[in-house]
Amino acid sequence: MQTRNKIMDDLGHLMTNAMGVAQGAKEEAETAMKGLIDRWLADRDFVTREEFEAVRAMAQKAREQNEALSSRLDALEASRSKKKK
Repeated sequence: MQTRNKIMDDLGHLMTNAMGVAQGAKEEAETAMKGLIDRWLADRDFVTREEFEAVRAMAQKAREQNEALSSRLDALEASRSKKKK
């Protein structure tokens, strides 16, 4: 009986060590894949969310200014055509 327990203990230690090695390999593979994806994305010149939001806000502000200027121009043209009559 004692021999059987020794074999089971050894097998248990072997499995525990194998799981530790597998976990380490998994983490190393994840790190390598993340690095590869980060480099691939950087090479594609994708913008970050922050950069996108900044440009979006600038475009919205420009649109609003354009509408305001267009309204002012329409008002000036209307007042000018009234003066001509």
